[in-house]
Amino acid sequence: MLSVLQLRLAFNPDFLYNREDVSACAAVVRGDRMTSHSITERVKRIRSVTLWGVFLNVSLVVLKLLSGILIKSSALIADGVHSFSDLATDFVVLVGTRLSSRPADKTHPYGHGKLETIASLLIGVVLLVVSFGIIWSAGISIYRHEHRFPGFMVLVVAAVSVVSKEILFHITRKVSRITHSAVVYANAWHQRSDALSSVAVLIGGIASLLGWGHADQVAAIVVGFMIIAVSGKIFFDGLLELSEHSADSESIQEIEKVLSNEMNVFGWHALRTRKLGGELIVDVHVLVDPKLTVKESHEISMKLELEIQERLSRPVNVLVHIEPDMEERRKRRE
Repeated sequence: MLSVLQLRLAFNPDFLYNREDVSACAAVVRGDRMTSHSITERVKRIRSVTLWGVFLNVSLVVLKLLSGILIKSSALIADGVHSFSDLATDFVVLVGTRLSSRPADKTHPYGHGKLETIASLLIGVVLLVVSFGIIWSAGISIYRHEHRFPGFMVLVVAAVSVVSKEILFHITRKVSRITHSAVVYANAWHQRSDALSSVAVLIGGIASLLGWGHADQVAAIVVGFMIIAVSGKIFFDGLLELSEHSADSESIQEIEKVLSNEMNVFGWHALRTRKLGGELIVDVHVLVDPKLTVKESHEISMKLELEIQERLSRPVNVLVHIEPDMEERRKRRE
């Protein structure tokens, strides 16, 4: 069985003595199309939307906490704490993206993409801790028979939060889809959970105006359970990625179409995929005419890599193993 690297060595064994050729060949073998320019653009997009989130969250934290303290609203204070956790996770995104975008090195030959996944797990943990704290605090308040009537101001603050956070959610989610960033996607849902929690505060504020003394605390508990649901999804998705989970079925189908439509490929097997941060790792074994030259086989592998890159909307790291289509090999696999 010949790998792409072996084909390159056979075609030009002297390339190992040229540093530039080594780097170029390494990029070819990995199917590495994530150029320094594309990586920089990706980081810029993530950094830009996250910094906007930082600005908004700082404003909302100050507004909610000060208002909540002034009008004695536990739901609004809880919502302010939630916005503060948003602010904390914004910094996790910035640091995690910066670390994960570092180029591959001797100790991390596949890059540092897993750091982005770890950052998303941290967001999930932070959300979980915050949610339990909110539920506990509101539950204790109800147990003590504390009645809260925060007044009309809670409605204004909650409405501002809902509108601004929902806008930020849609913008952040769009960036996460463009960059295929798990940590940005997690942060987008963290922003939406803040918007949903503000909806609960809004409803609780209306109920309190109608005379229900525990509406504020009940709204805080609802907010807490909303956050638990979001944190669970983020944490589960992160664990799947760390456990080397395969790509989504749609991406796999696109890869299979490319392999099946190539007329010079007589068969393929051992297709494997896994996610590495914003990148998709793909390796596959293909069967070609054993009479082909090394150069012709190499061209087939390069063609497949480029077509897979073009079919998928995310950065893809492709490795194609070339095998001669021989009867004894087919029987051995069967």
